[in-house]
Amino acid sequence: MNAPQFRPLKFGVTRVTLRDGAPGTHYLKADQELQPFAERMTDRLQHWAQTQPDHTFMARRVKQADGSTGDWKHISYAQAWQAARSIAQGLIDRGLNAERPVVILSENSLEHALLALGAMVAGVPFVPTSPPYSLVSVDYDKLKHVLKTVTPGMVFATDARYAKAIAATVSEDMEVVMCEGAVEGRQVTTFESLCATTATPAVDAAIAATGPDTIVKFLFTSGSTKLPKAVINTQRLWCANQQQMAQSMPVLAEKELVLVDWLPWNHTFGGNHNVGMTIYHGGTLYIDDGKPTPALIGETLRNLREIAPTVYFNVPTGFEAIAHAMKTDDLLRKTLLSRLQMFFYAGAALAQPIWDSLYESQEREVGERIVMGTGLGMTESGPFGIFVTNPFVQAGDLGVPTPGLELKLVDMQGKTEVRYRGPNITPGYWRNPEETAGAFDEEGFFKTGDAVKWIDETDVHLGLKFDGRIAEDFKLATGTFVSVGPLRGKIIAAGAPYIQDAVLTGINMKEVGAMIFPTPAVRALSGLAADVPLSEVLASAPVLAKFQEIVNELAKTGTGSANRIARLCLLSEPPTIDKGEITDKGSINQRSVLTHRADTVAALHADTLHYIVKPQI
Repeated sequence: MNAPQFRPLKFGVTRVTLRDGAPGTHYLKADQELQPFAERMTDRLQHWAQTQPDHTFMARRVKQADGSTGDWKHISYAQAWQAARSIAQGLIDRGLNAERPVVILSENSLEHALLALGAMVAGVPFVPTSPPYSLVSVDYDKLKHVLKTVTPGMVFATDARYAKAIAATVSEDMEVVMCEGAVEGRQVTTFESLCATTATPAVDAAIAATGPDTIVKFLFTSGSTKLPKAVINTQRLWCANQQQMAQSMPVLAEKELVLVDWLPWNHTFGGNHNVGMTIYHGGTLYIDDGKPTPALIGETLRNLREIAPTVYFNVPTGFEAIAHAMKTDDLLRKTLLSRLQMFFYAGAALAQPIWDSLYESQEREVGERIVMGTGLGMTESGPFGIFVTNPFVQAGDLGVPTPGLELKLVDMQGKTEVRYRGPNITPGYWRNPEETAGAFDEEGFFKTGDAVKWIDETDVHLGLKFDGRIAEDFKLATGTFVSVGPLRGKIIAAGAPYIQDAVLTGINMKEVGAMIFPTPAVRALSGLAADVPLSEVLASAPVLAKFQEIVNELAKTGTGSANRIARLCLLSEPPTIDKGEITDKGSINQRSVLTHRADTVAALHADTLHYIVKPQI
């Protein structure tokens, strides 16, 4: 059988050096050295404003009065640079600094981008904050924690949707800036007036005063087990990481870069990785107001029918929806695949059936496959850290370290933890010396908590694959370890397209169980009306029969108590951001779900739930 043909894609790192350390410790580096990188991302923005002033930096569809979206509004590099300088002057006039930064409450927008650029020019950190902290949360606890941690001098929101959260959390000494709308009982500065500030030589002096150690932004962790921590992002971290990405993924610099992207900027994937690469390479980012949810995926598909990206980034739930749509949507296939050089996923495991479906559409439309790039990283690493080495990527593959990043592989209770050291690693957590000290080992390597193993132990140049989160793994009552990551991925793959995610249960019990978050596809499977409650859908005979098949198939490959699903239940209540069960990107946090659904876990293992599916083989 002939090997599948892939659209040509160069991989920047294919050779690594492995050396031994103390017993149970090894070190892994790319043979390729990290090339020089910009001192400040501001330098890259200014460069493009001078060399391609009329080129589109960002674009977003204009919101209509009825809430729909219309034509694209474009901002050129020259316009972005001019607006950033004006905004920077306004921030300088207010005396803002690292002790009094700018907090951004709202979602991705052109105004959000310009304010962030203005803060960067002024040398004032900005703090993009998860919109659900303001729009979904009832108690605003996480938003209050963000504001208490960074003590902002300015808080920005696009419109009156954020008024209630601002009134409940923002103190009188913090200036509020909004594009439109008002907050009852408070004076609000308009974003338009901030942009109208006349830049003076103080802006150039502020730029000159910034350097590699200047803090660009604070990005908060998800706060799944504790309150979110503010990760310090310096100019060095961001610029070094962009150069690392350019060397690991040469495709970014080979052609004009075009992104169509919904990923939230309060996360490192959207805000650092994708916005950063746009600035670094002088590309164009089309802000996608869609999202991989039933209500919003239509907007994403609409945008991808119109704008052809050169590389495309998403999370597994997004790729699942796109793979399904491409089966029948001719225009989507034609536009999306017309000049695409690489897909890239992160945030969670991508089930192999989704991968296969994407390949089928690609071969049908363009006669070849498009590489699905992936790797491993985190907020604390900029985020880019590890990337694959060849087109033949399988679910779980990670690859090798990017240039300039050294990996330390440490044996931990039968697993191997990967740790990072390099110029793209955060100096720590803002105003949290205890957590900072605990995050690094005695050699200065950041302890990721991610477990890895070799793709092929006989060929280290192929690199590593994911082996779960060490903190998620647990022991059964027998003392046997359950490796959560691989088993969870196996369940999702076996249940495609009906399983969104799975949370494993059984800590200190005799058997492994699974709580399943289903996808909307179960509704069609049930044959019930669209308005029937999800709880009734999940209890229907066709759905239970399908999950009986799934659990039976899983049982056939189980070799022992640690990798055999002995009981399974379906959850009708979706994971909530407010409780930290899910992030803005759609990633499930196992520990948080177990904590908040402890009663369901207990009932699952006590056989007192109404519907429990067990293997029948």
